[in-house]
Amino acid sequence: MHFSTVRHSLRPVAAVVVALGALGTAASTRAAEPFIIADIRLEGLQRTDPGTVFASLPFRVGDTYSDEKGAAALRALFATGLFKDVRVEIDGKVLVVVVEERAVIAAVTFVGLKEFDNDTLSKALKDSGIGEGLPFDRALIDRAEQEIKRQYLTRSLYGAEVVTTVTPLERNRVNVSFTMSEGDAAKIKEIRIVGSKVFSESTLLGLLEQTTGGWLTWYTKTDRYSRSKLNADLETIRAYYTNRGYLEFEIESTQVTISPDKQDISVTISVREGQRYTVTGVKLEGDYLGKEEEFRRLVRIRPGQPYRSEDVAATTKLFGDLYGLYGYAFARTQARPEIDRVNGQVAVVLVAEPQRRVYVRRINVAGNNKSRDEVVRREFRQFESAWYDGGKIKLSRDRVDRLGYFKDVEVETEEVPGTADQVDLTIKVTEKPTGNLLIGAGYSSSDKVSFTASIKQENVFGTGNYLGLELNTSKSNRTLVVSTVDPYFTIDGISRAVDLFYRTTKPINSQGEEYELITPGATIRFGVPFSEFDTVFVGLGFESTRIAGNVTNKSYRDYRELYGSSSTAIPLTLGWARDDRDSAISPTTGKYQRVNLEWSVAGDVRYLRANLQYQHFIPITNRFTFGLNSELGWGKGLGNKPYPIFKNFFGGGLGSVRVFEQGSLGIVDVTNNYIGGNRKLNVNAELYVPVPGGGNDKSLRLFGFADAGNVWGENEKIDLDSLRASAGIGLSWISPVGPLKLSWGTPLRSKPTDRIQKFQFQIGTAF
Repeated sequence: MHFSTVRHSLRPVAAVVVALGALGTAASTRAAEPFIIADIRLEGLQRTDPGTVFASLPFRVGDTYSDEKGAAALRALFATGLFKDVRVEIDGKVLVVVVEERAVIAAVTFVGLKEFDNDTLSKALKDSGIGEGLPFDRALIDRAEQEIKRQYLTRSLYGAEVVTTVTPLERNRVNVSFTMSEGDAAKIKEIRIVGSKVFSESTLLGLLEQTTGGWLTWYTKTDRYSRSKLNADLETIRAYYTNRGYLEFEIESTQVTISPDKQDISVTISVREGQRYTVTGVKLEGDYLGKEEEFRRLVRIRPGQPYRSEDVAATTKLFGDLYGLYGYAFARTQARPEIDRVNGQVAVVLVAEPQRRVYVRRINVAGNNKSRDEVVRREFRQFESAWYDGGKIKLSRDRVDRLGYFKDVEVETEEVPGTADQVDLTIKVTEKPTGNLLIGAGYSSSDKVSFTASIKQENVFGTGNYLGLELNTSKSNRTLVVSTVDPYFTIDGISRAVDLFYRTTKPINSQGEEYELITPGATIRFGVPFSEFDTVFVGLGFESTRIAGNVTNKSYRDYRELYGSSSTAIPLTLGWARDDRDSAISPTTGKYQRVNLEWSVAGDVRYLRANLQYQHFIPITNRFTFGLNSELGWGKGLGNKPYPIFKNFFGGGLGSVRVFEQGSLGIVDVTNNYIGGNRKLNVNAELYVPVPGGGNDKSLRLFGFADAGNVWGENEKIDLDSLRASAGIGLSWISPVGPLKLSWGTPLRSKPTDRIQKFQFQIGTAF
């Protein structure tokens, strides 16, 4: 084939007439006699690759040309969308394909854009055919302007105007610029609910997400009208009535009016309440697989109580889940009310259709742009070519969510076309950043300039492995730690964790004399899963502790006199953990339990150290969660020797008893140093609530807290009078650099010598 821009005496062919006639263009010329194509020449190309044109042609050199093939060639080339005009001409036995390319959009820019970010509008326009690298079509400009205005309408900007400017460039390219005049957002001036008699209008208005203007609406923007939010509010009103017995409640009409200046909106909702109904009984009809009593135990509808749509929905969902356990993925349960309007009573009939039992043909993973498929699939307990099991699918979803690598995890079930007993499962994940890079510097009178850095990657290279490096160059506390965790060290799910560390601590006493505590060491741990929720840990470590310098601290001086300047310990660790929370990042339900024992079986220092933790998360509603955390620590020296001071527990601060300074609870020795203690207790209670205007986003939540606890030494008595307590409020945010917690509170029980910090924050704490 020959590519050339040289023109000769050309003769148009009948194929042009046929094809252009199909496109609505009239012409008149004579048909061409069929002939053998000696060559094909292209003319008019500027950016399009010649191969794209040749691939669309229905003939090649050596083929017989006819008018029908010419018409087909024109249709195929126009269908590519790359050309404004196409002609096929004949030069002897050479076919000449003449094209006129469409302009290509070089860039799309926005001027005056404040309400949206560029990416949001760019994506919306690209879906409409306007985007960088796409062919330019002036007919699409009107569609693009309407799409932009539609986006503004979702933000209550009814007066927004858009002006489009198209600027030609070299090489048949154009720039498209949209200039916005956004104006002010329309605000809800009034919301009326008419027809309500049982409940007051103010009570119903208090249920709505959309409101009239208030002192916080500048932040929440709840006074901006949105059709989708109004529909949600209407459903809220309907649910409020139907959960209180008003089975036949109806919303008769909704009127939304806007002022002439497009700044004020009024909403009027007309309702018909109907009468209140009491449940007289629940009947089961249909096929319950011979397990009717098992299903009946799941019924949440209570005779003698007002009809509640929530109870009906919960019952049908539980029925569907139970059918799923037996392999019936498409079971349907319909609630049919039998209404007695004269007496205000209703009997609920639950009609079940299990449909057919199915098995899973294939399991697909979608959305894992970084994580390997294996990382997700190995958490699945539902297998391919096995019977569908709703319980195993839910367990699989929760296990993937607990990895902490994804913001959202969903499982979709799709029927396999052409079969009656097969389904495909698609687990859709939305990945989140799993790396944590922290670099900081600080200055204090004791440390002068200090540098801290850490790199942590929970899903390194998408393998599911953890790798961490921590560095602290503080004069008083220098640390180098390298950690790695392989959660699937063996194919059976046995994990392996390795830590290498080197720490130096230089406490400064009141006389200004310094001493140094140097601790290098290493540990290796293995985790063996014994059930879907339980893991047993076993590990071995080595630590060397050396005290250097002039020690005036009595506790450390006593330790050095007993063990010498250098001592070693070889601790054996045994542990058990059970985790059935629905999420490791923002749990709303489930429990986490942990027991860890550390026993120094060899070396100079012999001791036993135990740590127990219990967490419980209880969903109060779908937006409010109550969390309880408790931790108990205990240590004892073995071989008639005291417990080693460097293994003491510390209390105070986030993760312990808030409001009290980090590590300040416990014993204070004669040199005014906090040395912790060998026994610890802390209890934390938190109530999580959504941030106003944040919807049901669990990555950003407000909470109220109450904490209690303390740390005690070996010779101290543990009693309630010695407990410290605090309460306050805080903010929890799963930030791009890690979990962040801010808290502000006040002490409820304290001593005059306690160090108080009403405001505290920390990145990386889980509770």
